[in-house]
Amino acid sequence: MFKKLFSHTVIYGFAPQIPKVAQLFILPVITKDLTEVDFGVAGILTAYTSSIAVLAFLGLRVILVNTFYKSPNQFKWAWRQIYGFLTLWNFVYALLLGFLIYWIVPEEAQENRWLITLMNVAPLVIFGPVGVIGMTYFQLKQKPLQIALRTALFGILTVFLNLYFISYLKLGYMGWFWASLIATVLSNATYYYPVNFKFGLKPIFNFKWRLIKQSLKVSLPTVPHYYSSYLLNSSDKLVMDVLGVGVNNIGKYNAAYTVGNIFQQLGIAAGFALGPMMTQKFKEGKDIVARNLVFGMQFAFFVLTFLVSIWLKELFSFLLKSPGLDQMYSLGIIIIMGYNYRPMYMGSCNKLFFLEKTNIIWKVTFLAGIINVVLNSIFIPIYGFEVAAYTTFISLLFMGYIGFFIPSIKAVNPVSYHPFIWLFLTIALTIGAYFIVDFSIQVKIVISLSVLVVSIFLGFLFKKRFA
Repeated sequence: MFKKLFSHTVIYGFAPQIPKVAQLFILPVITKDLTEVDFGVAGILTAYTSSIAVLAFLGLRVILVNTFYKSPNQFKWAWRQIYGFLTLWNFVYALLLGFLIYWIVPEEAQENRWLITLMNVAPLVIFGPVGVIGMTYFQLKQKPLQIALRTALFGILTVFLNLYFISYLKLGYMGWFWASLIATVLSNATYYYPVNFKFGLKPIFNFKWRLIKQSLKVSLPTVPHYYSSYLLNSSDKLVMDVLGVGVNNIGKYNAAYTVGNIFQQLGIAAGFALGPMMTQKFKEGKDIVARNLVFGMQFAFFVLTFLVSIWLKELFSFLLKSPGLDQMYSLGIIIIMGYNYRPMYMGSCNKLFFLEKTNIIWKVTFLAGIINVVLNSIFIPIYGFEVAAYTTFISLLFMGYIGFFIPSIKAVNPVSYHPFIWLFLTIALTIGAYFIVDFSIQVKIVISLSVLVVSIFLGFLFKKRFA
């Protein structure tokens, strides 16, 4: 069980990291041709486009997952109708996105406003939701290699395109947009044939409105839930822009996320691996087994985030060659350790998704996002942009653990997840990493080796007891 969990997590999690590692190694090259303004423009545009990204799928992925498990012989009929509806909806969404981008492009990028708008809208118009449909199908069929190979291939392509556009053609922030456009279009193209022909999932445009309405009744309450991801991970840069922090400082903050973004994606990958396994155990009535999967994932997250955090000073010094950016490592630690919330969050909420009690989930996650926005709005003008890392850390932990203390959520989770213990360990490891990062290299080598030895021993005991 644990072997399958971690093998799938490795595939989902580390396939995206192959291009990200390659990206890290080319950072010393491309950052010579990038400025704080380039990081700032990219960060601001990402913040604004992410602000409505949740509308692209309207939360309907939860319907795809549930129909797959609950109607295994008839799910394709529902999927085809949802595919048809979303294909038409994507034209409306593309129009909304286009208007948003056109109006919020920073002054420093005004000359490329129309081109940036077109580059963000084009993949939606050409392929619609086919990429998400294909990824969901492979995930639920537990064929992670199909997703991982595409992710790795087009991720590496993006890296080389970034190198070409930024360092060879000297396009600055536009290099990122060109690379993203080309890789996204090609990636979606690889899903088109299998989804529409091999799997028999051609979209039905004459869909049954009754099915769509019933599906939206369940899925729309999850939109605030998924929107909370934006409020927690990207809205800080939007708030900074509104408060007039300045493109340069936003660029510094964006650089602090260089490694943190990898752990954000790793958390998503863990969800891809853990979600179907937990759903299967819930279906079998084995809630304790589902909980133990969460424990194993949380332990692995602790080890990985802590080890990376204590070496972040050296990593930033190597990766970020633009003056001033390498000093953002202290913020990077807070950002990375915040993503330890993810396994426990799945432990508190995945049962609700299975039971389709989505009207509860969004209240918890959306509240966490609102807390982050409010705290940023209050404290950034007082303490500067750096405080956003700390408010995000607090908000992420709130979202990860508050579900264990809400009666309506506790009622559907019959087993104890011992949230206080995991929360204490998260905070303790974060404080430890924050100070250890400035220790000498020799001391950090000893600490790292000790952590690895203890982790292997504890992992063996955990597997022996709970597997």
